[in-house]
Amino acid sequence: MIKVYNRNTGQYEVEEVAGKKMLDFIYGNKIGHMSLELLLKRKFYSSLMGLVCNTRFSKSMIRGFIEKFHIDMSICKDNIQDYKNFNQFFIRSLIKEARPFSEKFDILPSPGDGRLKAWVNIDINKLVQIKGFSYSLKELLVNNDLASKYEKGTCIILRLAPVDYHRFHFIDSGKCSSSKKIKGSYYSVNPVALESMENLYCKNKREYSIFKSENFGDVLYIEVGATSVGTIAQTYIPGKKVCRGDEKGYFKFGGSTVILFFTKDAVKIDDEILMQTEIGYETRVLAGESIGSVVVNS
Repeated sequence: MIKVYNRNTGQYEVEEVAGKKMLDFIYGNKIGHMSLELLLKRKFYSSLMGLVCNTRFSKSMIRGFIEKFHIDMSICKDNIQDYKNFNQFFIRSLIKEARPFSEKFDILPSPGDGRLKAWVNIDINKLVQIKGFSYSLKELLVNNDLASKYEKGTCIILRLAPVDYHRFHFIDSGKCSSSKKIKGSYYSVNPVALESMENLYCKNKREYSIFKSENFGDVLYIEVGATSVGTIAQTYIPGKKVCRGDEKGYFKFGGSTVILFFTKDAVKIDDEILMQTEIGYETRVLAGESIGSVVVNS
C-alpha cells in the first residue's frame, strides 16, 4: 500500500495503482524477478505495449480507465470520442486554465503532475533512491564533470503514475540545450520496485538536458522512462527561448519520472515537502503548483 501526502487536506491518501497485482508479483518474489529479467525490462515489451496502445482497438480501454481512476475529462482539450487510440488519450493535453503557472519570478513551480520528493545540500555520490538505497549522479548522467556542478545543491524527483497527466513543462523562462539520450532498461519506478532494486534510475532509459533559466540558474532536467514507456518525447526546440509553463515534452504509456537538479543555494524547497520526504512520503502536486522559491542573495 502506497500512501501519498495531500497538501490541501493535510492527510495521507492511498494511491490507486494501475497494475498493482502485477507489480507485487514481479518485484515481490523470485519467479517475478525472473520474468522481469527475461521480458519486462527489455525494449521488446515496452515497444509491444506501445504498438498495442497505438492501435484503434485500444480505444475501448479508455472509458474504463477514466472511470476506474476518476480522470477529470472536463479539463482536457479533447472529448473522449476524439481519441483514436489509448496512447492519444494517455498523452492528453489540458486546457491552459487547468494548470496555471505563476508569473512571479520568485515562485518555483512543479514541472508536472505527480508525487514529489526533495532533498537539499545533496551528496552527488550518495543520492537517495529510497530508504536504504542510494545512487550516484555521475552514474546517472555518465558524465563526471557535469555531475560535480550540482554538489551540495537541490534535487527533486517527480514520479508520474499511469493515471497522471503525462506532459511535463519548463519551470521558468530561458533556453534549453538539446537532450542527451542514455540507453537503459524499462524497470518500474513505482515505490514497490524502488524498494527492491538498487540503482534503478541508473539502469533505466533516460535523457537529460541543461536548462539555462532566468531565475534558477542552470537546471539539470532528467527524464526517466519505465515499464511500458517506449517513448520519451521532447517537444521543445533546443536553443530557442521558452516561457515559464511551456511544454518540454511527454511520456507515452506507463509510469515515469522527472528529476531536476539545482546548483547550491539556487532554490528553497517548501518545508512541508522536505518534511514529508524526510519521513518517507511523497507529496501530491500538480504542474504549476508552487513547491518552493528562488534564493535571494542579500
